[in-house]
Amino acid sequence: MRTFDFTPLYRSAIGFDRLSDLVEAAASASAQNGNGYPPYNIELIGDDQYRITLAVAGFKEEELDITSHENTLIVTGSKKAEDDSASDKTNTRKFLYQGIAERGFERRYQLADHVKVNSASLENGLLHINLVREIPEELKPKKITIHSGREQDLIEG
Repeated sequence: MRTFDFTPLYRSAIGFDRLSDLVEAAASASAQNGNGYPPYNIELIGDDQYRITLAVAGFKEEELDITSHENTLIVTGSKKAEDDSASDKTNTRKFLYQGIAERGFERRYQLADHVKVNSASLENGLLHINLVREIPEELKPKKITIHSGREQDLIEG
């Protein structure tokens, strides 16, 4: 079983401890269930920018669906059945060994507060989902000026 150390993430991005805890829980749950399909990476691209990369070899763009609802990101893939209307026996395939999974999947990711899906792209069998953390202006830290006691007396008097 593979374990991940999210300590650097805790140090570099305050408030993402919940995100990393959820990712760790999801990773351990999927390892226990044996559901490691499709494999994926989660990367820290920059300040408040993340990327989830899923290996979805064999899936076309129209067979993939990405949905973001509240703090949940759902990625589903459904392989379309081959055209059964062709009754030509020469087009049927017989596998001697089939190692490439052609099954549907659903992956769920719990996102931290204020994390939004920025973009998604499919290239060379890898689905890249770019995430960005956008903190509303009213929730950003504000600089508080410190006044000396004499200035405060002058303001009040």
